[in-house]
Amino acid sequence: MEGIQHRIVKVNGINMHIAEKGQGPVILFLHGFPELWYSWRHQITALASLGYRAVAPDLRGFGDTDAPPDVTSYTCFHVIGDLVGLIDTVAPNDEKVFVVGHDWGAIMAWFLCLFRPDRVKALVNLSVVFNPFGSINNVIEALRAYYGDNYYMCRFQEPGEIEAEFAQIGTETVIKEFLTFRTPGPIILPKGKGFGHPPDAPMALPSWLSEEDVKYFTAKFDKKGFTGGINYYRNINL
Repeated sequence: MEGIQHRIVKVNGINMHIAEKGQGPVILFLHGFPELWYSWRHQITALASLGYRAVAPDLRGFGDTDAPPDVTSYTCFHVIGDLVGLIDTVAPNDEKVFVVGHDWGAIMAWFLCLFRPDRVKALVNLSVVFNPFGSINNVIEALRAYYGDNYYMCRFQEPGEIEAEFAQIGTETVIKEFLTFRTPGPIILPKGKGFGHPPDAPMALPSWLSEEDVKYFTAKFDKKGFTGGINYYRNINL
């Protein structure tokens, strides 16, 4: 990660941490859950070497960016406000930027294109397709009806409940469980049973994820907690 610079910028009333490298057209990288700017460390270096300015924030509620305490402070309007403020900072002359999103970052990237197409040059999204407005009135209840009460997005809805379970499991184990999950099916979290197997069960890391990477994520989520990221799920219907 040599040459990646870090700073805090003031956007939309919060302090946002960003990592950046390179000079040239801006590429904005938006991470998912449970992730951080760090998820894009290889892409930042690669794209910077090709003549781009790669910028990856910790989204609101994550890492070294502020985490407002109000659950309803994590709607798409709040997050897009943050991103527009960031674009104003890194591309102040009304420049359009390239955007790359994954997971929640992809969802917010779709909204950014809808709300402010004047600021987006092109979009690359991973893992989440666009769902048109009004296609489902209550997304959470639709997911509950299809997957059951133990589907992870449904388990995330009650403030404090899943956070308490994650605290018992341990941050490092939670990070490993999510980042190594490769079962071709929904993530099911039975109440009080964690991820469905003993928390001390050994987990082999894939080649692209090192123990050092896990420790970085763990340190940041130990400090910040999971609530900010989980609050995105609590605002799905909003």
